[in-house]
Amino acid sequence: MRNLLMFSCMLLCASLAYAQNRTIKGKVTDESNGPLANASVMIKSSKKGTTADDQGNFTITVSAGDILVINAVGYEKKEVPTGNETELSISLKRQDQSMQEVIVTAMGIRRSKNTLPYAAQQVTGTEISQSRSNNFAQSLSGRVSGLEIRQGNAMGASTNVVVRGAKSLLNNNQALFVIDGVPVDNSNNNGSNKGRTTSDDQVNGRGGYDYGNAAADINPDDIESVTVLKGAASTALYGSRAANGVVLITTKKAKKGLGVVVNSSVTVGKIDKSTYAKYQKEYGAGYQQGGYSKTADGSPDTRFWWRDPFGTGQNALIVPTTEDASYGARFDPNLKLYNWTSFDSTSQWYKQQRPWVAAENDPTSFFETAVSTNNSVFLDGGGDKVLFKLGYTRNEEKGILPNSRLLKNMVNFGANYKVSDKVSINANLNMSKIDGKGRYGTGYSKYNINQSFRQWWQTNVDIHELKDAYFRTGRNVTWNWADPTKADGLYPIYTDNPYFIRYENYQTDTRYRYYGTANINYEATNWLSFLGRVSLDSYDELEEERTAVGSVSVSSYSRFERTFREFNYDLMANINKDLTEDLTLRGVIGTNIRRNNVNSSYSITNGGLVNPKGYFLANSLNPVPYPYEVLQRIAVDGYFANATLTYQDFLTLDGAFRRDRSSTLPKDNNTFNYGSVSSSFLFSKFINAPWLSIGKLRLNYAEVGNSAPFAVLKDVYDRNTNFANAVMFSLPDSKSNENLKPERTKSKEIGLELGFFHNRLGLDVTYYHARSIDQISSVATSSATGYLSKFVNAGQILNKGIELSLYGTPVKTKDFSWNINVNWTRNRNVVESLYEGASNLQIGSFQGGVTVNATVGQPYGTIQGKTWVRHENGEKLVGSNGYYVQTTTTNNVIGNVNPDWIGGVYNSFKYKNFALGFLIDVRQGGDVFSLDMYYGLSTGVLAETVGNNDLGNPKRNSIADGGGLIVQGVTADGKVNTKRVENIKSGYYGYNYNPAAAFVYDASYVKLRELNITYSLPATLISKTKVFKGIDLSLIGRNLWIIHKNLPYSDPEENLTAGNAQGIQSGAYPTTRSLGLNLKLKF
Repeated sequence: MRNLLMFSCMLLCASLAYAQNRTIKGKVTDESNGPLANASVMIKSSKKGTTADDQGNFTITVSAGDILVINAVGYEKKEVPTGNETELSISLKRQDQSMQEVIVTAMGIRRSKNTLPYAAQQVTGTEISQSRSNNFAQSLSGRVSGLEIRQGNAMGASTNVVVRGAKSLLNNNQALFVIDGVPVDNSNNNGSNKGRTTSDDQVNGRGGYDYGNAAADINPDDIESVTVLKGAASTALYGSRAANGVVLITTKKAKKGLGVVVNSSVTVGKIDKSTYAKYQKEYGAGYQQGGYSKTADGSPDTRFWWRDPFGTGQNALIVPTTEDASYGARFDPNLKLYNWTSFDSTSQWYKQQRPWVAAENDPTSFFETAVSTNNSVFLDGGGDKVLFKLGYTRNEEKGILPNSRLLKNMVNFGANYKVSDKVSINANLNMSKIDGKGRYGTGYSKYNINQSFRQWWQTNVDIHELKDAYFRTGRNVTWNWADPTKADGLYPIYTDNPYFIRYENYQTDTRYRYYGTANINYEATNWLSFLGRVSLDSYDELEEERTAVGSVSVSSYSRFERTFREFNYDLMANINKDLTEDLTLRGVIGTNIRRNNVNSSYSITNGGLVNPKGYFLANSLNPVPYPYEVLQRIAVDGYFANATLTYQDFLTLDGAFRRDRSSTLPKDNNTFNYGSVSSSFLFSKFINAPWLSIGKLRLNYAEVGNSAPFAVLKDVYDRNTNFANAVMFSLPDSKSNENLKPERTKSKEIGLELGFFHNRLGLDVTYYHARSIDQISSVATSSATGYLSKFVNAGQILNKGIELSLYGTPVKTKDFSWNINVNWTRNRNVVESLYEGASNLQIGSFQGGVTVNATVGQPYGTIQGKTWVRHENGEKLVGSNGYYVQTTTTNNVIGNVNPDWIGGVYNSFKYKNFALGFLIDVRQGGDVFSLDMYYGLSTGVLAETVGNNDLGNPKRNSIADGGGLIVQGVTADGKVNTKRVENIKSGYYGYNYNPAAAFVYDASYVKLRELNITYSLPATLISKTKVFKGIDLSLIGRNLWIIHKNLPYSDPEENLTAGNAQGIQSGAYPTTRSLGLNLKLKF
């Protein structure tokens, strides 16, 4: 009986317990009854909970008396007690923006922007991906104050990313990229000989291919947000490598349930003709108008060659094929003569005379339609224990140059496993394979077809005829024969057929990249947790370059291989504790171990190729020189701590400290410390004004370091070619220094944040002052020492400036909204000192006697060269010969590469299911030296070299025929120059009679950088499909319109490559206007 009674009691208790545990269904919506996807639904005082689906629906099991806590990003938290309901409808109120914004900071720490004591700006992944740019860094241009982005126009071009100006004289000045805690290498290998010498490197404008930098390996579709940490106070925890600012990339995280997102886009691009040469159509080939033959020799026209073209004993007029200029005879369709096609035995014009006319197809017709396709799929899902994500992206790009192609395959994987309530494991892996073919050559070199098109060209040469010649013969048949009247003279003397270059002298490259992280997180208590993390950045790349037999240059094959491995090991303790009811402590204590290993090898054939089609090292005609090999191993051990005290959510004090020990510094002096102190005051807490949403004052001071580069402590002998049987070595050009110490930057910053009218209007203004000292640089030394230069600690650079970010929502109704964001930056940079009283340090040297320099008392990046001599009244001085008097020295400052200010304005409009956004990108000031104009004006290919003079006569006529020019200026006596000078031969209009300063131009621009129009299918229509959760169709455009610029025939933003030597153009590529469609499907 007792057992039966006990059993009955157990059944009753079980029944009651079952009755107390029940399942509730609910829906989370916003104030307008729209679903809130992915809202968090948790049981208070418990870690149990769930996540709403894309329609805001959720299901959860509760017990009697449980309270549900509902959270959604951007909305106020709400607590809902559970009674006897089985269904709940929960509406959340949108949170004041000033209270809701959370920003990712150093080491992945998430902090409320309200208490952040330093400048940091965040861009959402949606803003980045909506333009469908193949390089995410380009999408940051104009969106972040203090961030200067310079983009090249080449396919897959490098991007220069600089925060608050250059801080190092010769070392890297680009920001550090960190992806989910993984620092990634963003260097490039754009030199033509991979650092073996500098005589033919991009830094001197002499060529190489633009292989891009590693920012292009990052998948824009996988980005959740990008945070730019600008000042030293915000980056101190990253150590010496973050002295130039940090770009923090947070990738998308997996969500509960199952979701699939597919993006598919195609864009097409055409060149913007305002950024390319405008050719004159009045005069053709030649260095001068006449003088080739004497009338006494029987020549009827001294403007052309008068020779026997085919050995028949009969002379005829021939276009001067060895003269790569267009200062020759005026076109006359009634005049017949032999041109380059007349000597090609496969041509329909073989041995035929042709009319003397301008080419129907000038070099602008060489460029093709660019096509880019981008297809991606993103899958995520899981439950309470396990979450995962998996993404794949394929991007294929065909450039504007023939035979150019870039293919990217990228895979992203992430997983989170909740081992217990206290332990969780996370892992992320990103893999990519990038294959390039026919990348664009740069600078003044055989690699770059624009070097010929823009600078040394005959306007009578037809591009389509060159194309036909190559595809008809497969040979280097071109316009600049050495001497077409001789059997052994049918070879190019200056320039290869551009199609021969693109289809025979192309390059190929492959890069495999892997980067990722694995971490374990242990929540010891409700205020203390520990994180252990291992991260890897790794890539293997192969670059092959070829010069075919039959080229102007000696045939060759080169091979560059590099492997890069970097491991980071982090161990951190995170503290988040309420010390009292009013005082909160947040902190981190940790250590970082970094190991970097780079191995590279460069080899090139010698003397030509044996087999014309054999592109491998063993095919070298002569023995291959010893390869140029580099083995780099760097070790850095760091210890860091950060503590943040917040009092009543209005007063914050933050301190950070880091100590690094680096293997690139002397063994006895390889440890250095730096840190920061920051504070913020939320004064709006004490102002009871309905119009003020937020008011915050920030103040901080910080010191950060920049370690020495690799291999500058001890000299290493260079291996030379053997002399007979003797093994030969030599001293390096630069003397190393065992007493180097790290560069340091001392930074002060003050900022003000204001928000008005429930954050419908707001601004963030910052003033900063950063002085970089103990610069590590290579300075010239007496050759008597056996070295050409030596490494020293010397030099000081100051950057100071103002940043302004303004946001507003001028209009907001139920169906319509308009948001605007404005960013503006003004940075002032000056080189305060150099080594031992030196006044100038050369950063790069270029043709035309032009250099880019760090000059004491001047901004970093002054352009120097010859300039005009000025009369005492300030006017340009004209000599007795009627031409300008130039300085005899080239150390005159003729330009400054730094802009006066940069800015951007982004407008977004939304009306019901339509959305429109466009970005205006602005650069005011700064200068650029154009070698294209320097030569293009001199050789007479450009439009302004023709036309009429002040007398109304053709300026290219001789003075006797009413032609010629009068240069504007004054003579030695101060009187206005009236002397007329000839303009009948190459050089008169260009560099022969004008200093380099004449070819320095204002680099300002205003661009319509991005445009996107999106239509989202209505939810009512989507729900009927039972398959899709969302469908978006977008029209996307990029670089559609250069609204204003002052540089003729080019994009002021175009540059040789990423790096310190900016402000130089040579063989500039035109901007590509792109327009496309994107379809986004959510399942």
